[in-house]
Order: sequence, then C-alpha cells, then structure tokens
Amino acid sequence: MQNPDISFVSVTKRYGDVLAVDDVSLEVKPGSFHSLLGPSGCGKTTSLRMMAGFDQPSAGDVFIKGSSVVGIPAYKRPVNMVFQHYALFPHLSVGDNVGYGLKQRSPRPPQTEIAKKVWEILELVRLPGYEDRRTWELSGGQQQRVALARALINRPTVLLLDEPLAALDRKLRKEMQMELQTLQREVGITFILVTHDQEEALSMSDSISIMRDGKIIQTAPPNELYDAPVNRYVADFVGETNFFTGEVVERTTAFMSLRTESGMIMRALYSKNGQQINGADNVVVAVRPEVIRLHRANDATKQRDETISIQGRIHNRIYLGDQTEFSVHTDDFGEVLVRVPKSRDAAMQRLSPGDEVIASWQYEAALALVDA
Repeated sequence: MQNPDISFVSVTKRYGDVLAVDDVSLEVKPGSFHSLLGPSGCGKTTSLRMMAGFDQPSAGDVFIKGSSVVGIPAYKRPVNMVFQHYALFPHLSVGDNVGYGLKQRSPRPPQTEIAKKVWEILELVRLPGYEDRRTWELSGGQQQRVALARALINRPTVLLLDEPLAALDRKLRKEMQMELQTLQREVGITFILVTHDQEEALSMSDSISIMRDGKIIQTAPPNELYDAPVNRYVADFVGETNFFTGEVVERTTAFMSLRTESGMIMRALYSKNGQQINGADNVVVAVRPEVIRLHRANDATKQRDETISIQGRIHNRIYLGDQTEFSVHTDDFGEVLVRVPKSRDAAMQRLSPGDEVIASWQYEAALALVDA
C-alpha cells in the first residue's frame, strides 16, 4: 500500500499558553489536491508551516512519504511553498526567480540545463518568453504563476499553498482556480491549500479538512461535506444553510422529528456522516436553500408534493445570473434563504418583494444535525 504524501499523527503545536493545533491526525493521498479550510486562528496555517518545516510540533509526528520529518529543517524537506504575497525577488528577472532553487543545488547544474528547465516550467504555467521580464512588470496573476513555477521547478513531493489567491480580484481568482487545478493534474504533485474561502476550496479540492480551534472537525470530498456534514458547524461553514431549532419528539433509525417553538413538526433525515445524536444533544434541522420551493400563498395545488411548508413574505430578491436568491421573512422562523435556478418553475422567477408565498420542501431534503 502506497504511503500518504503527508501524514499527521496526533500533532499538537503550542506557542506558550496558546494551543494552535490540538491533537490533529491527517493523511493526504499521493497526487491529490487537499485543502485546509477554516476561519482565522483555526490552526490551518500553523499546520501548513509544520509540513513545510518552518515550525516543529510540540507533540506528535509529521511524515512525508512515510518518513518522519520532525526536526528536519525546511530546506532539507521535499516540499516547496507558495506564499500569499509570492515573495518574489524584485531585483531578479522572471527567469532568475524561477531558476533560483536550481542554482542553490550542490553540485550546481550547468547553466544550459537550468535555462532548459526554466523554459519548460514557464511553458507549463503559460508564461513562455517571459524569462527576461522583471517581476514588477507583471500582473498579479502573472506574478502568482512565476511563484508557482519557482516552487515547482525542483519537482517537490508536495506543493504547499498559503492562501495564494487572496490578493487577486474575483474574476482573476476564478481564472487562477482553474489554472491551479489544471496545473496540479499536469504535474501530478500533491497540492495542499490553506484558505478561508469555502468556494475556493470546494471548486478545486479532491478532499477538504474543516478546522476549528486547532482541531479537524471533518475531512471528506467536497460533495460529502456539503451533502453530509458531520454537524452544524460544517454545514454552516460549507455553503449556506437554513437552521431550525426545537425539541426532539420522535426518533427512528432513519429520521428525527423536532417540534419548533411555533408548534410545527419538522422531520429530517440523519446526516450520513453526522455525529451520533444522543438524548442530551441540542439538535437542529438543516435545509439548504436550493432544495426549497416557492409558490404564491394562494396556490395550494403547488404543495401536494411537499411535506413541510412555511408561510411568509418575500423580503428581498437578488438576481445572480444562473439563479435567483430570495430572502423570505416568516413570523415564526425569521429570514429563510431560498435559491431558485433558472431551469426551475418560471412562476417562481416572477415573484417579487412583498409577495405572500409558501416555502416548502420534502423532509428527505432536510438533515438532523448536532448543534455544535
């Protein structure tokens, strides 16, 4: 069986009294694109720095390709890192920036070999012919590609990316997300990305670790995190969700029912990956905005296929191109978010602020989750 490219075994990192990473275990498969996702201060960057060798764990072990690297300095590890602000050398040309790592080798490769490898890697990152440019003559996206080329030219086992897209505007960030995916597939090297941007992680990653307070809460492919979160925290962090609280009144092996403060009974399935729900746990019903249907309050025929219905009034409508987002104000549950794709019932697209509506969904589309 092939060793993971990166393994954490009960890794803890303390800075004095601050517990930055708390007993984390993780395995990243060879050749995969993995993301560490979470809010500021959750431990994701500290974890990345321990992979790189800039920090050493206070306890536990870090493995690269099955070999422990604890105590081994960064320059002796088969990893390279791309920083948020790229850290390019402004006094060097693009070619000299990219070839810098090769020139530090001992013995140093011949200049002709360095030039050939620089040309090849610039071709790979779509910057052919840029060898003689200065870094300050490049756009933000081009500078990022130079940083990637410099990190990849030595063919590391793992490429570490510390929020490399944060400084880019939204359109360029989207383009670079696709570029990174394509590049990762072409080179076949494991990429590990640190980000607080859920959209960025979901769109690029084969697997994602959601972190909070120094711990990994859940590791799974993007679709599992979205469709089968382990608890409310993950459901709330990955995508947008409506949450309903109440008292548990029924439990079966497949679903749970809550009675809300208004007296409504809401039934929901257990999440496939969810934490086991015990009697003392606080529980919520989670409903994604895209599974909710809207229709006018006087059109009762539209409710026949739904099992849970809430009456309200459209408070806001936002056109997003491929979908329309509605904020529905309800007396009992506050604001309920609904997203309607263009392909759905055209009558829903014509709804406007002030319209009285029914928001409804099938109970099989809702999840019962631990409120944690």
